[in-house]
Amino acid sequence: MMYRALYLCLLAPATAAVAQPPEAETAQAEPLPPIIWLAPPPASGSFETPVAVPEAPMVTLLIPPPPNPNAVALPPAARAVLEQAMKTNDAATFAAVEKTTREQYPDGGPQIDALAAKNAAQIAEKQAADARAKAEKLAAASFLDNWKGEIDLGGSYTKGNTDAVAIYGAFKLNKEGLNWRHALSARADYAKSAGELSTDKDTAAYQPQYKLTDRLYIYGLGQFDRDEILGIRYRFTESAGLGYTLAKGSKFTLAVEAGPAVRETRYIGQPRDTNPAGRGSVNFDWKPNGNIELSNQSAVYVESDDTNITSTTALTSKLFGPVKGQISYNLTYEDDVPGQAKNFDTITAASLVYSF
Repeated sequence: MMYRALYLCLLAPATAAVAQPPEAETAQAEPLPPIIWLAPPPASGSFETPVAVPEAPMVTLLIPPPPNPNAVALPPAARAVLEQAMKTNDAATFAAVEKTTREQYPDGGPQIDALAAKNAAQIAEKQAADARAKAEKLAAASFLDNWKGEIDLGGSYTKGNTDAVAIYGAFKLNKEGLNWRHALSARADYAKSAGELSTDKDTAAYQPQYKLTDRLYIYGLGQFDRDEILGIRYRFTESAGLGYTLAKGSKFTLAVEAGPAVRETRYIGQPRDTNPAGRGSVNFDWKPNGNIELSNQSAVYVESDDTNITSTTALTSKLFGPVKGQISYNLTYEDDVPGQAKNFDTITAASLVYSF
């Protein structure tokens, strides 16, 4: 409760009724001591104006609860398990251990956070070191170094211009350099039915790529095709253009290419024919795990009087060591075919693939 002090001073004493001496008329009366009243403020309408008193600010104190004496932050044994997971340099392994540890020791959050940050920095540093080492190795490699390849042998069933069981063989070579990629491939299908040739088809291609960025590249292509059953004695294709990797990861890649081309074709019994063309292609590769792979390579060539489409889809499964089993489906479309030939040819194949 607030109180106000009222100070009243008596200015002069009461005048005596009797006469005073002359010297007393000039003397000043001595004031009486002040009277101090301690009382509540006067009610509204009193003779004095109330004095405004500012309100004191409110202060809120946030006091944490006392620590639980039975709580264990992060015991040494749990910390040792996390540090052991850090030595694997694998983010997934550490994440699994981290999740379990947080559930068991929720009060050890700050310590676990510190170890998680240290693990992330350690993995990033190792990845950067590995990238530098890989770049140095690729820069020092010669053209004949770092090639990887596959040899593919099996049987196939052709349908379209001929319906026959055939044998086929194929190989692929790939090289990844610092600035260049190289791809070399070849395939041959051959079959006889009732003593007559029913399948005789070859193709070979070489494609270098120069990396402009991590995803954008320039490509060149030289390709040879022959299909005696379809009436193609030979066909040479030269192309150059741009490629772009739309998706790039450890499990899935998707790339597209487009550019001009020149095609030189000679049909059996006809003169050579050279035409400009446009080329486009789509390539994808999906590896859901380390044992299975699904891939597709498709290309289309558009000329003034012909359109050619090829597409090969393959499902590969690891058997043992470098040996894999593969099932593939190849589709070929020719818009301009001689005589009574069919536009579509398909080849379904099963084979063994040796990687090196």
